[in-house]
Amino acid sequence: MHDYQRDFIDLTLQREVLRFGEFTLKSGRISPYFFNMGRIDSGAALAQLGRAYAATIQASGLSVDMLFGPAYKGIALAAATAIALAEQHGRDLPWAYNRKEAKDHGEGGSLVGAPLKGRVLIVDDVMTAGTAVRESLALIRAAGAEPAGVLIALDRQERGQGELSAAQEVTAEFGIPVIAITRLDDVLAYAGERPSLAAEHARLLAYRARYGVTG
Repeated sequence: MHDYQRDFIDLTLQREVLRFGEFTLKSGRISPYFFNMGRIDSGAALAQLGRAYAATIQASGLSVDMLFGPAYKGIALAAATAIALAEQHGRDLPWAYNRKEAKDHGEGGSLVGAPLKGRVLIVDDVMTAGTAVRESLALIRAAGAEPAGVLIALDRQERGQGELSAAQEVTAEFGIPVIAITRLDDVLAYAGERPSLAAEHARLLAYRARYGVTG
């Protein structure tokens, strides 16, 4: 595990983004952990999160020309990532986002920011049904640009309706990579390094054994 991944998990625990316990998901599954990026609600936390996203892009080696943040959560995430890429890695990438409702006055349209062109990386929080990703891909391709992939904070590595996870389904359907700051495997490794999280580690292992995917 990279240092930026440990720092990210530290941040999610400090801000209670990542919580352990017993949580009923939309799927009806009882999960031993819950992940809520809405808890990143201060400037310092958002800056740290942006650095984690930027470090993930750098570590991935993915060829990226610009960033795209799907409304609404993805807007702040793409902005924070663009800032961190410029300040931490000397990469001044353009970025854009979409509106939920197209504007018919002023500059008009549903897109704001830099024109979509080149290889565009979608930046979002987590992936469940993949609806936001599908809408983003349609916008990117309609502009004549090429989707480079999707960057998320956490990959739960958990089966959806079939045998694949939501991330794997997007890769299989659209042929683009889904990269994450951390995956459930990383959370397991982190918990396994800390005796204080031994009970959570055991519950995470049991959950992965029941619902997890490989790869």
